[in-house]
Amino acid sequence: AAAGSKMVNVTEDVFANGAVNPFTKSKDTIKRFTLTNGAGMSVQLITRGATITSIKTPDASGQIDDVTLGFDDLAGYQSERNPYFGATIGRVCNRIANGSFYLDGKLVQVSKNRDNKFQLHGGFVGFDKAHWEVVEVRVDGVTLSHTNPDGHEGYPGKVTATASFTLSEDNCLHVQMSALADKTTPVNLTNHSYFNLAGHKSGANGLYEHTIEINAYGITETDQSSIPTGRITPVEGTGFDLRVSSNLGERLKALQPARGYDDNFCVTFSPPQPLAKVARATHPPSGRWLEVVSNQPGVQFYTSNFMPDVERGESPIPGKDGAAYAKHCAFCLETQKFPDSVNHSNFPSTILRPGESYQHEVIYKFGVSH
Repeated sequence: AAAGSKMVNVTEDVFANGAVNPFTKSKDTIKRFTLTNGAGMSVQLITRGATITSIKTPDASGQIDDVTLGFDDLAGYQSERNPYFGATIGRVCNRIANGSFYLDGKLVQVSKNRDNKFQLHGGFVGFDKAHWEVVEVRVDGVTLSHTNPDGHEGYPGKVTATASFTLSEDNCLHVQMSALADKTTPVNLTNHSYFNLAGHKSGANGLYEHTIEINAYGITETDQSSIPTGRITPVEGTGFDLRVSSNLGERLKALQPARGYDDNFCVTFSPPQPLAKVARATHPPSGRWLEVVSNQPGVQFYTSNFMPDVERGESPIPGKDGAAYAKHCAFCLETQKFPDSVNHSNFPSTILRPGESYQHEVIYKFGVSH
């Protein structure tokens, strides 16, 4: 290509060999793809869990840093301590109370992988642990696919899911998740990237410098285990009103004794439109900002509250490039339908029937303010 021409480049290499596939027990090669544009942004993802492992983007002075958390090697991703860094989550993200629900009048019991009380993020072996197949490598991205067998983790029906990752010249990472099912089943996918616009190593001090704005009218009220009660409570006049951009460090202080945010925000679509601006995070010292746009009715805003509390003597999670990840070191904006929707008829339905298609679109747009 001629110098100065705008192009996205996609390269492939091997992230790991001999990875045991949790479904087939075969030994697989985990592939890694690197998407690079002409504006200094690059994204890496691996076929294990259709996981985003790196997002590098410039700050206002052109300094490039990795702004998403992850591991250097497969062992990190396989570790019990991996809090779903960057993974595609399914068959149902977030929580299902008691791991059970009624579907067309019949009780369905799925696995309870959290304290034997409820299901989180698809069970013991969710989509995040699957080895996704490469369907297509495009000029500006890659499409991966996972076929989840009937009965897996207790779910009815075979689900074929695809996750497509596309990088644009204007620093947008488009993620499109789709699914088809051969029996009626719930499906609610999300991407679980952890962001820190000060750089993935900057920890809580970097996080507290951010401002956050979330375009939401309410949150789904939850109990002590973060299980929805079924009520949607307005954000107006509460610590969850983030409609006007405000400093995250101050908001986290004001939330105490709560450990931080770990809540599903109900996104405002007005006027009704296919995509809504969900959130905007900025890091004023570096000038970096991130805008999230999606077609989903909810977003889980999570501030890494349950990552190791170093002040209490817990040891940090060893991350990529020598990083030490601990409490409040990053934020997640997981676009989704509401948690535990299967048990609340007033929530947007997560039920996918044969002949229907699940379509989830989310755009992460990065930029800088000078």
